[in-house]
Amino acid sequence: MAFNFGAPSGTSGTAAATAAPAGGFGGFGTTSTTAGSAFSFSAPTNTGTTALGGLFSQPTQVPTQSNQLINTASALSAPTLLGDERDAILAKWNQLQAFWGTGKGYFNNNIPPVEFTQENPFCRFKAVGYSCMPSNKDEDGLVVLVFNKKETEIRSQQQQLVESLHKVLGGNQTLTVNVEGTKTLPDDQTEVVIYVVERSPNGTSRRVPATTLYAHFEQANIKTQLQQLGVTLSMTRTELSPAQIKQLLQNPPAGVDPIIWEQAKVDNPDSEKLIPVPMVGFKELLRRLKVQDQMTKQHQTRLDIISEDISELQKNQTTSVAKIAQYKRKLMDLSHRTLQVLIKQEIQRKSGYAIQADEEQLRVQLDTIQGELNAPTQFKGRLNELMSQIRMQNHFGAVRSEERYYIDADLLREIKQHLKQQQEGLSHLISIIKDDLEDIKLVEHGLNEPIHIRGGVFS
Repeated sequence: MAFNFGAPSGTSGTAAATAAPAGGFGGFGTTSTTAGSAFSFSAPTNTGTTALGGLFSQPTQVPTQSNQLINTASALSAPTLLGDERDAILAKWNQLQAFWGTGKGYFNNNIPPVEFTQENPFCRFKAVGYSCMPSNKDEDGLVVLVFNKKETEIRSQQQQLVESLHKVLGGNQTLTVNVEGTKTLPDDQTEVVIYVVERSPNGTSRRVPATTLYAHFEQANIKTQLQQLGVTLSMTRTELSPAQIKQLLQNPPAGVDPIIWEQAKVDNPDSEKLIPVPMVGFKELLRRLKVQDQMTKQHQTRLDIISEDISELQKNQTTSVAKIAQYKRKLMDLSHRTLQVLIKQEIQRKSGYAIQADEEQLRVQLDTIQGELNAPTQFKGRLNELMSQIRMQNHFGAVRSEERYYIDADLLREIKQHLKQQQEGLSHLISIIKDDLEDIKLVEHGLNEPIHIRGGVFS
């Protein structure tokens, strides 16, 4: 939860009761400016102390504090209002009010009662939490305006809001109002971070310092105009100086036990980014709980968006992997086709030429490879085994029709080529056997013919 250290612009009862002018967005574009309210950033005043006074200023009226402490102790321990045993009951009642942090403690007829608030040191409903320290420079010019309106309403009329804030600044044409960001707050409120850019006559531009802009917004007439726009709180978003941080840590807030404050500084999980802040009363605890719940919802929304992005990326990855596999198969097929074209082209180019030595060596290597492929104990055996499996799959295909197998096109082409070679070899062997049979018949015929002739002569 971001913790801003600028002094908020309080909304008094009279100012809050001022009726907002009619308009689409609670007075955006209808704010009137008083004469003589020219606003210039050329000579900013030192308002850093004012912006941080709510946290760092310490009371200086020591006698008044001492009397207040004595009166509180008298009301809690020894009231003398009635002068009998009822004063003991009154003391217990005052203690209960002090523990609760509300009510008045009567203890003497001649002295006004003690006003018990949640800041009194005896209030039990206190705790110390941690908030992030802002890291923006004063030169960044960031000022936070809290609107009593929903974020959707702010976003839908953001341009009208910018124009209204420009009129609040006097309508100076050298000033430009910019919205840094918006954030939803509990209770239908919205935080709007703005900065103002001032253009000089020579063409250069700069951001108006945050303290200067905040000091302008704190003027009585300007604050009234902001309240008419729906602004309930304004503060600077600037980092604290080392001296301010040291002063804040050394002086416990009003009503906070110094021992608890020291322990909170020791337990700080990140002293570079976090700073202890008091939580007094159930309202403050409820406010922080609502802010934490709001931030949790925003984080969950962001996580849902990231989860959707991851799912979309996973789908794209699956599609890409399938396309890559398809392109690999296509590349292999095109490579084979290119190789075939190169072979035919080389054959045509070498047509009519004698075989060279390197080609003869290549032919010998190819014959060796062909011999290894045709060896029955190597690739040929594996090929026969594969063919047997294919036949078995075809045989049981009717029984297990739901199973499908895929044979790579290159492997199928090699199988066909091998079978074709086997078929050609068988055909060549059959032709040789037929020729041999013809020769045998011819020899037999030649042997039998002289025998018959000789038989006829000597008979």
